[in-house]
Amino acid sequence: MAGGAASGGAAASDTYAKARHWLLMPSWLVLGFFVFAPVCVMLIYSFLTKEFRGGVIWEPTLAAYDQFFFDRGLFGDSDPTLQWTYISIFWRSIWQAGLATLLSLLIGFPTAYYIATRPANTRALWVFLITIPYWVNLLIRTVSMKFLLRDEGPLNDFLMGIGLINDPLQFINTNLAVQLGLFYSYLPFMVLPIYAAVERYNFSLSEAAADLYATKWTTLRRIVLPAVKPGVVAGCILVFVPSLGAFLAPDLLGGAKNFMIGSLIEEQFKGNAGNWPFGAAASMILLTMVMVLLLIFAQQQRRAGAAT
Repeated sequence: MAGGAASGGAAASDTYAKARHWLLMPSWLVLGFFVFAPVCVMLIYSFLTKEFRGGVIWEPTLAAYDQFFFDRGLFGDSDPTLQWTYISIFWRSIWQAGLATLLSLLIGFPTAYYIATRPANTRALWVFLITIPYWVNLLIRTVSMKFLLRDEGPLNDFLMGIGLINDPLQFINTNLAVQLGLFYSYLPFMVLPIYAAVERYNFSLSEAAADLYATKWTTLRRIVLPAVKPGVVAGCILVFVPSLGAFLAPDLLGGAKNFMIGSLIEEQFKGNAGNWPFGAAASMILLTMVMVLLLIFAQQQRRAGAAT
């Protein structure tokens, strides 16, 4: 009897495993076709030769990566030096994305906390108000932001109307405009994960801390933040990663002097004058950098979880 029960349990376990694999098959096919296949194409293109009129020639080379990291002069006959132009674009992208993440966190955390502490029958309305502007296409929203920030736009008209300034301020084609565009584009990606984490928070812990004479700052720092940390981390990742590769806000609000890595990549695939292998190489460098950062963070989280 015992042997029969054991064999029946093993057969049921095998059946469950097979069913799970078949149920997951559509997801794996979608991921493979829409995620892994394009990445593999970009990886292959990054090692090919540029075709003069656009496209690629199927001749393997490392020229695209060499162009990104080294400057060999106009005719390629000089001693190689570091290509600071593209490195500075990468650095500008990192600090712009980091600043957008920090600004979104400073605004998004209080907003999410406020929504999560409203009566249950009004929370859906607040979430609706946060998300409704994002039903509009990102391009339209970015163009609208450009209209607001232009020299003759509503913002300058308002500032001059209240007497704060005498002449219009130049917001367009500045780092400030790019930052506002990134912040506006990805703020809900910070608010919603934090809101979900705060909504699950047990507020009796804060009440217990208050009974023990803890200040509000101490309660926030030592009780609330550790409890909602997964939502904060998710929000930071969801804002930082797309901000790092954004190209609409830098193109429309920043101009040529505020180029970011997303704009650089986009330029390589436009028209016949682009350099597809170089654009693919820049994409793979960006992807590798993001993956390394995420792996380092995941390792730190794993160690912190093991320590506790």
